Amino acid sequence: MNHLLKQLYGEALALYQAGYFPEAATTYQQILEIEPTDAEAWWGLGKIYCCQADWQQALTALNQALNLNPNHTMIYVDLGWAWQQLGDFSQGILAYQTAIALNPDHSQVYCQLGDLYLELGDYQSAEQYYRQGILIDPNDISNYLGLGNLLIAQNEVAAALTLYQTALEGQPHHPDLLYQYGLAIAANSTSDLLSLSVMGKAAFYFGSAAYYQQDYQTAIDYYQTVLNSTNKTVEVYLNLADCYQQLDQFSEVIDLYQTALEDYPDSVDLYLGFILLLQNIGKTEAAIQIAEQGLQRLSNPIRLKLAHQRLLPILYHTETEIKYYRQRFQNLLENLIQNCPLETTEQQQQALQAIADNTNFYLQYQGYNDLTLQQQYGEFVSKVMAANYPEYTQKITRRKTDKIKIGYISAFLQWHTVGIVFLGWIKQHNSDLFEIYCYHLGQDTDEITDLFHYYSNQFYHNPNDLESTLQQIIADKIDILVFLDIGMSPQTTQLAGLRLAPIQCAAWGHPVTTGLPTIDYFISAEYLEPIDSKDHYTEQLTTLPNLGIFYQKPTLPILLKNRSEFGLQENSIIYLSSQSLFKYLPQYDQIFGAIAQQVENAKFIFLSHWNSEITQQFKHRLNRAFSQLELDFKNHCVILPRLSKPDYLQLHLLADIALDTFQFTGFLTSLDAIACNLPIVTHEGEFMRSRQTAGILKRINVTATIAKNPSEYIKIAVKLGLDSNLRKSISDKIKTHQSILYQDNQCIQSLEQFYLSTLE
Repeated sequence: MNHLLKQLYGEALALYQAGYFPEAATTYQQILEIEPTDAEAWWGLGKIYCCQADWQQALTALNQALNLNPNHTMIYVDLGWAWQQLGDFSQGILAYQTAIALNPDHSQVYCQLGDLYLELGDYQSAEQYYRQGILIDPNDISNYLGLGNLLIAQNEVAAALTLYQTALEGQPHHPDLLYQYGLAIAANSTSDLLSLSVMGKAAFYFGSAAYYQQDYQTAIDYYQTVLNSTNKTVEVYLNLADCYQQLDQFSEVIDLYQTALEDYPDSVDLYLGFILLLQNIGKTEAAIQIAEQGLQRLSNPIRLKLAHQRLLPILYHTETEIKYYRQRFQNLLENLIQNCPLETTEQQQQALQAIADNTNFYLQYQGYNDLTLQQQYGEFVSKVMAANYPEYTQKITRRKTDKIKIGYISAFLQWHTVGIVFLGWIKQHNSDLFEIYCYHLGQDTDEITDLFHYYSNQFYHNPNDLESTLQQIIADKIDILVFLDIGMSPQTTQLAGLRLAPIQCAAWGHPVTTGLPTIDYFISAEYLEPIDSKDHYTEQLTTLPNLGIFYQKPTLPILLKNRSEFGLQENSIIYLSSQSLFKYLPQYDQIFGAIAQQVENAKFIFLSHWNSEITQQFKHRLNRAFSQLELDFKNHCVILPRLSKPDYLQLHLLADIALDTFQFTGFLTSLDAIACNLPIVTHEGEFMRSRQTAGILKRINVTATIAKNPSEYIKIAVKLGLDSNLRKSISDKIKTHQSILYQDNQCIQSLEQFYLSTLE
């Protein structure tokens, strides 16, 4: 397949998965104009027609695909579905049975045949196919659901309950299973009026089904019923607390946790949930107090002790507060490491669970050198992992094969900075030399996930399943394992603490040294690192050329909105600062006021944190900084709600200037601003994470807006605000030079040369 066709396939798949069916159909038609005998493209077109309920067109496309590839199981499955929807059941049965003949191990076909026979009223045949599907793949929920419905329809409720229980053992959070189990419980009641106990039990499953579908208000209603019954559990309290938190009902959730701890005073999970809630709403001291209460009551369980140690504010009020919490973090970490025995199996498993609860994510946003602390924690993680998995601690000798196996692992192979930035490494790999294996640890999937899947030789999605992922990596015999973002997901950190491949690398999805003795290399980029950068890493540093990524220029929307639609005045000088609020350190707050003192119509635009309490704290901090300069914060600052991607880019097109953060700058956000030709004021700091935007600007030779210190930052921002010609000049220069940032094959060649050299 040539490069253009592969690119079109990727685009068509992403559009299809995102629900953009007309656009996906157009892309498949482009493929067919180039290659009319491409069966996969005809099949893709047929699937789209099925989604649009255009069954005749679907039949035409699917039959064309089968003429070109008569042995393709899934085309027959879709063909059977199309015939079924048209009411021609005999043709549907024939298509499904042909699919089974071609591949008897595809469990979904059995479910669809079962559904078809159920529709025909042939219960015996329907049950036969459902049970065959379950035998073939016990993890395929669809056959359990079909068979369960059939059993209930036949008044075999007890059998349905047993069936659902079996299915829930494998997938305890599946919403449809939970809901159906609740219905079966209610249907199994022997009285006309359900008892309080039965109502509570059924309500738990109805509530859990709503909870895992993110229907939080419905879940609250059901869970409240559970609490009034004899069926309340720690899980109910935890799920209900999360529902309240998702709806920003913080007083309710605090009251709930206090009640829960009265009912279950020895539950570590309740203490952990409570302190995480308090941290998330900016009540760090209260979180510490609750953690200390738990530690006194529960004799220092390691999970609670580690959670207590790593408690850091999401938002700081003063620079002094940063230093206080940093020293506290260091002292407690040293104490924990010294007093964490790993002698018994129970101690080892408790420590394993403790490091699975969270990461040191917020430590990296304080603006200091984290090497020593990261190294201390990294060695602790490796020690815990080695105690639990001693068989995965030794160096692995590579077994030479025709192609080098590269594994990429992350919890963010989706629409996230990590997924977007590093997709190009997978997409552009040299398939003659390398095989790509991707391991997605995150719960969510989307069109970016689909692209990782498409461009990989093997793709695995094992959310929250450390053991399964570990065993799969070992079985795949990976030559080089690359962790894209160590420090953001605890499961990624745990796996990185073991030796699972001959060579193990970290990329800069989380741009700080891992501190792990099991990571051999840190892969960075030359424009992002300072001269003495090797001293910032426990790993051996390797830098790829330029920005180190193969990045497609984002497709910009047509400017459809005006400033008033964002609540902004047309005559304002819009300074857009769109970083996550935890990147803003209090010692730099007065910069905004200092700019406003000289640019009278300056308007600073920020984006809200996902938690409204943190946003309110940020407002309070800015208000204080502006008041100290005798300015009204409300006249100059707007904090917008979180935006969709199209609106986010619209805002960039309407802004005059972008303002970057200090100590931890933007990267993808800065690339977005550059794509919109927006001048960016930034500061070049000491560490890689404080130099990302500067590196981008240096790469395109637009360096006039890179400040050496806060005073120069203010000066540049003021000058841009007052001089529209200067803004236009820099914007034009960005527009002229930005193409050098995109589709950089040099970094891919260098990355692959690095891979080859490490195995020599």
